[in-house]
Amino acid sequence: MVESIHGMGLMGIEAYKVDVEAAISQGIPAFDVVGLPDAAVKESRERVKSAMRNCGFEFPLGHITVNLAPADIKKVGPLYDLPILIALLKMSGQLSVQTDDSVFIGELSLGGEVHSVNGILPMTIETFKIGFKNIYVPYANCAEAAVVKGINVFPIKNIVELFDHLIGRRPLKRADPEKLTVTQDDFDLDYSQVKGQFEAKRAMEIAAAGGHNVLLVGPPGSGKSMLAKRMPTILPDMTFDEMIETTKIHSIAGCIPSGVSLISQRPFRSPHHTISPMGLVGGGTIPRPGEISLAHNGVLFLDELPEFSRQSMEVLRQPLEDCSVTIARVSGTLTYPCRISLVCAMNPCPCGYYGTGVKKCTCSQQSVMKYLSKVSGPLLDRIDIHVEVPPVKYEELSDYVPSEPSVDIKKRVDAARVIQNERFRNCEIACNAHIPSGKLHEFCRLSDAADKVLHRAFDKLGLSSRAYSKILKMSRTIADLDDSEEIKPAHVSEAVQYRSLDRKYWNR
Repeated sequence: MVESIHGMGLMGIEAYKVDVEAAISQGIPAFDVVGLPDAAVKESRERVKSAMRNCGFEFPLGHITVNLAPADIKKVGPLYDLPILIALLKMSGQLSVQTDDSVFIGELSLGGEVHSVNGILPMTIETFKIGFKNIYVPYANCAEAAVVKGINVFPIKNIVELFDHLIGRRPLKRADPEKLTVTQDDFDLDYSQVKGQFEAKRAMEIAAAGGHNVLLVGPPGSGKSMLAKRMPTILPDMTFDEMIETTKIHSIAGCIPSGVSLISQRPFRSPHHTISPMGLVGGGTIPRPGEISLAHNGVLFLDELPEFSRQSMEVLRQPLEDCSVTIARVSGTLTYPCRISLVCAMNPCPCGYYGTGVKKCTCSQQSVMKYLSKVSGPLLDRIDIHVEVPPVKYEELSDYVPSEPSVDIKKRVDAARVIQNERFRNCEIACNAHIPSGKLHEFCRLSDAADKVLHRAFDKLGLSSRAYSKILKMSRTIADLDDSEEIKPAHVSEAVQYRSLDRKYWNR
């Protein structure tokens, strides 16, 4: 006799149906799990056996074989514990109910408690798409699963509770999809806390309004990290689709706080400079999302940029252009989204005072060049805005008048994004920074005077074609902040200023 219970598996950010088939035959007692299981899946045998015995169920004797179909896809993690247990209960005659319209997901403890697993949201979405009516998930994951409407989500704490529900003894209460909990935008940081640095704050405003990348260069203590860490306070609110996308990635990575349904606050990721290339873009035997994907729809902040390994910096080049990262492994090729605003901060030299005019630089010219050369030209070219952050003057630091708060800056950013949403209403373009090359001249039309300004800058600065397109996109964003349909000379001039800092430090 063969019993089949429906479960779910994960491949990247996409889920797929897994049929957990169980059969028993006469012979020496054994418990085999087949279907390309990893170590965690193989260990399900001991967890299931202990859970059944400790909760008063009889573990069947004989040669038990559990197959996870499709058998040609690697199965990873402990999420198959629950469907394996239900299959054994049905196979041994201890449970006689119809489960064809249900999916079971969960990890078991030795005592029968059901523990949380990663990736519940994408698995619940796929369960609904396939057409199942019910999904049984760990209690700790129910808030996340309840985001999906149109399917009955049953949170379970232990297998006895589930058994009683299935036989109709004590029905479980469904998770309420209307009572969703989201991450709160409760910021302790605010741009009103940043004294001076008006040019840098203007650059951050443009970056937030258009989704642009930023490089902040300045001496120690000038406020580079302060500026970067406060960027989430001026970013536009996430759309529901963006919340779903972001939550799916964080669900797979296991980064969602307990009891939270949706990630509603734009991510801000700030990895240490010792991070590996795999940690940035993702990887592993079964590739998991890296920091660049965990920052999807938000900000990836790289502080002390030259201290990152050259390989770690260079792996960012293609994802910044494509807004996705593809990881190829023997087990399969997975693609994770990574539409981010990259914010980088660095000193101009090892001691930090080269070219500042405030303090004498103690570095040799050779060490300065070696330090700056750690950041390659191709990576610099992919960063839209280069801005210098000078030391703050005493008069600005001692001024008791608060600076402009984030809420006022965010109003201008939101207004600019409304204009962009209307502009890209019939296109799959999120913001100005992601306008494709083929649409540049359609969306970034210059006035005759503005075109002349850009022409002169292109010839004088020797700009690359990528720099040309970046300036056009920035000009479009600056015009949107100015509520101007036409891109004027002043908009182009300001955008060009943000592409000239590399001439000072890198002589490019």
